[in-house]
Amino acid sequence: MLSFKPFLVLLLMILSSISTYLITKGSQLKNESEILISSELSWNGTIIPDYPEGKPKISILKITIPPGSSLPKHIHPVINAGVLTKGELFVEDEFGNQLNMKAGDPIIEVVNTVHYGENRGTIPAEIIVFYAGSEGLTITKIMEDQ
Repeated sequence: MLSFKPFLVLLLMILSSISTYLITKGSQLKNESEILISSELSWNGTIIPDYPEGKPKISILKITIPPGSSLPKHIHPVINAGVLTKGELFVEDEFGNQLNMKAGDPIIEVVNTVHYGENRGTIPAEIIVFYAGSEGLTITKIMEDQ
């Protein structure tokens, strides 16, 4: 009669080796942190203003712009920055400064400067934007004379 004991011993040795490898491999994984952008200037080169007075209010928005469409011309009275997570985005300010963004690109937005964004790509553009405002301040003002 055949004994399964040698087979079980071999199986346990193989499983032990695999688990040791996986534990060792897992311990080699490390947390990572990467600065995407850090500056005192917005994307068009203007100096970022001081933070507003009053009680701080933080907002984080996910903005989706369909292909072939544009955001209306607008201003942000507060400091904000974001990362384009999907698609591509063309940005232009009132002075003709332009920025072409692709997925993964960060942006430090202009403050109190008229600008707009346009999705010239074929998929929706998605941007996550962090606003550092204060209670009672609007984060975006749409310009009426488009």
